[in-house]
Amino acid sequence: MHPVTERQLAHLRARFATVDATPLADGSVLVKVHDVPLPAGWSASTTDVRFVVPASYPFSALDCFWADAGLTLASGAAPQNTGQSPIPGAPLEPVLWFSWHLVHPWNPNQDSLSSWMNSILDRMRRAT
Repeated sequence: MHPVTERQLAHLRARFATVDATPLADGSVLVKVHDVPLPAGWSASTTDVRFVVPASYPFSALDCFWADAGLTLASGAAPQNTGQSPIPGAPLEPVLWFSWHLVHPWNPNQDSLSSWMNSILDRMRRAT
């Protein structure tokens, strides 16, 4: 695992109680942040968030994330821009894929795993 990735994982672990990092065969890393709190509007009060750190990180941007398979809006509807799509290169497990991308170009000198997680939290604040 790249030293930058290891340092940034330590920052995530300081923010969240449980963060797992699993190296994948292609050199990427599957990160799982457990028990991420969700605001009102979701079918659950927490979810596990997963994202893939590419092998070329930190020079390549992170893209998309996954939550627990059963997560819906409180109404029972599917959240916008989601689907049932497996995590590339990871062991198969039921997950909910969020098509989620940064609104600004990735900057490896400013962006980090923590800022990516902030982006995910921003998405989850909007129960749509």
